[in-house]
Amino acid sequence: MDQLSKKELTAFKEYLHQEEKSEATVEKYLHDVRCFYTFLEQRATEKTEVLAYKEHLIKRYAPASVNSMLVALNCFLRFCGRAECCVKLLKIQRQIFCRQEKELTRGEYRRLVNAARDTQLSYILQTICGTGIRISELRFVTVEAVRNGRAVVNSKNKTRVIFFPAPLKKLLFRYIKKTNLQTGPVFIGKNGKPLDRSYIWRIMKGLCARANVAQSKVFPHNLRHLFAKTFYSIEKDIIRLADLLGHSSVDTTRIYTMESGDGHLARLGRIQKTLLVT
Repeated sequence: MDQLSKKELTAFKEYLHQEEKSEATVEKYLHDVRCFYTFLEQRATEKTEVLAYKEHLIKRYAPASVNSMLVALNCFLRFCGRAECCVKLLKIQRQIFCRQEKELTRGEYRRLVNAARDTQLSYILQTICGTGIRISELRFVTVEAVRNGRAVVNSKNKTRVIFFPAPLKKLLFRYIKKTNLQTGPVFIGKNGKPLDRSYIWRIMKGLCARANVAQSKVFPHNLRHLFAKTFYSIEKDIIRLADLLGHSSVDTTRIYTMESGDGHLARLGRIQKTLLVT
């Protein structure tokens, strides 16, 4: 297993499919394995080399990204019967607030929608942010689902129902009428197939300059985060939010509801006003 063969990669891909990993996860795992073998070059696959690769990643990526890549590599090593080469993940202290430079605010979201005007992207932005669905779940937003006011989403081995509130339903009907769609997925490309995540990511990035929003804040999943934070700020019901987002663990949902550093500081300031003696 010193050189990565096409046969090994194909077998691993089939294994991941049998494990019912999503297509996006499969592609990411394959990419991460290829990255390791590019680093390895012609050297033998040994524990020392995997540890060296781990140090290589630490110097170049954020801890969460390092762990993500190591998870994929460890999975591949176990699949190939080389579990002794697996390495431990980095220990990451749990964050209590999100990074300011990554947080998409409501004002910035509105600027993005306005910059998109009445294009397909405008409706996509509002659909994701109005329901909290994943970008990979957009294909479940069909003409039939909009008529019913709800979509049944099958994702990550779970089935849940996504509701379209009246304002969003009206908006989607307007788009359906505009595009003269009769059936099937609402958001499709010129080939008639559902839009893929890379295309949506690319056109979203193209909005940044016009909307005056930093590129670091503009990606589909951030719309899902904005939905979660907005819902939680109004309802304060993390259990229901977890159900809406399709999370198995509330711990995952807590990540979505983290406030910014400024918000955390303001909260501490209010608490200290009641405790400090001046």
